[in-house]
Amino acid sequence: MSTVVFIHGLWLHSTSWTAWRDYFEAAGYQTIAPEWPGTPATVAEARATPDSSANHGIEDVTQHYLGIIETLDEAPILIGHSFGGMIAEKILGLGHAAAAVAIDAAQIKGVLPLPLSALHATLPVFKNPANIHRSVALTAKEFRYSFGNAVSEEESDALFEQWTIPSPGKPLFEAAAANFALHSPAKVNTDNEDRGPLLLIAGGKDHTVPEVITKATQKQYRHSSAVTDLIEFPDRGHSLTIDSGWAEVAETSLAWLRKQGR
Repeated sequence: MSTVVFIHGLWLHSTSWTAWRDYFEAAGYQTIAPEWPGTPATVAEARATPDSSANHGIEDVTQHYLGIIETLDEAPILIGHSFGGMIAEKILGLGHAAAAVAIDAAQIKGVLPLPLSALHATLPVFKNPANIHRSVALTAKEFRYSFGNAVSEEESDALFEQWTIPSPGKPLFEAAAANFALHSPAKVNTDNEDRGPLLLIAGGKDHTVPEVITKATQKQYRHSSAVTDLIEFPDRGHSLTIDSGWAEVAETSLAWLRKQGR
């Protein structure tokens, strides 16, 4: 039985994957959704102890998940959202996953487009350089712009109350400097010919990771013959894994995995 490892991104707790886990388990998979290093087991605990996740960067998170994967009987399928999508790409590129679905994945080294909406969405972190060593929480208004712009304000506020947690600022600073750093942790082995298949999913209304970033990410894989597909949901924002339309994204991911023999 294949194992699916769900990897969340910034500002969402791992329990935000609960509906996805139920869906994939009903389809015959085993699933796990580990937390990022330092993050407590519940939303309430994470909000009460924001500094517990501070100062963890991309490489810390990647090694954390690699350590978990090493305990599994076989290479798993990875499904990641936002920075979780980037981590999934890194692990797939290293050859430690059977396949990966990267949903609205954070930009990797080599991706050049930087739309104004992405800058605005990440302003809560970048407005203070000291946030590189801190955890940062979003306000409901900031979440509405960054995640919930494609759903109603009522739904956005409900998602904010249910799932959001403070998250480390360091990964954003690392990603922002990726194209100026020789050994950036945001670098992915996009040339790997032997890796498993990769599906990139883009939300057409995503402010945080606009579709132009996802399309530019796909181009980074042009030198590899391994499968790299892209599917766009034109009317969806960054909340597409947790909002009322999550099932469509999950169904699409599952259908693609089955098409790949996974």
